[in-house]
Amino acid sequence: MEDEPKLANLLRKGLTAQGLAADIATDGDEATWMATATAYDAITLDVMLPNTDGFTLCRELRRQGVTTPVLMITALDTIHDRVTGLDSGADDYLAKPFSFAELLARLRALARRPRDVQMPVLTVGTLRLDPAARTVHRGDLPIELTRKEFALLEVLMRRPGEAVSRFDLLESAWDDSYDNRSNVVDVYVGYLRQKVDRPFGTDNIETVRGFGYRLKTEETG
Repeated sequence: MEDEPKLANLLRKGLTAQGLAADIATDGDEATWMATATAYDAITLDVMLPNTDGFTLCRELRRQGVTTPVLMITALDTIHDRVTGLDSGADDYLAKPFSFAELLARLRALARRPRDVQMPVLTVGTLRLDPAARTVHRGDLPIELTRKEFALLEVLMRRPGEAVSRFDLLESAWDDSYDNRSNVVDVYVGYLRQKVDRPFGTDNIETVRGFGYRLKTEETG
């Protein structure tokens, strides 16, 4: 699925020459229909599409139960872009410009993976985060988070009971342009507490003085 027709046709021609079948979708709607209707071995997905973006499309495919391995292809190559692509449900990330040999090798590797692997839902106590669907719940109640709030919470939930440094939290949600001496993490953790803790009378997000934050579990309570 590629928004540049010339590149898409070159890729299809190259794949066909290798004895592989390849289809092209030129926009998000067509890509969604094709991916849900056909059991592909792998999907190449461009981040920049006419009526959506690849991150949103990948999350939607995962939400609809599509487990086909996804290779994200894009000119965006900051740490933040790569993290966003992988967290949206992509299995691999390839930055332009790239060699066809590398693309082919990555597709072969993805096609060898088990087809029933899905991104696990993260659960800590009553807090539940679905990385593929980009949803958060406290019990049965949904919680709306911004992209950065979601990224911070996901890092904490992947390391429950563990002290996570401010630097690691910065790396997860901000690109290389951030000022690592600023208090931006503290500000956003404050926003996060207002949404996932205080309305429910909990205090799961704990400050680790002079270091960072920890998501408390029943064991670390």
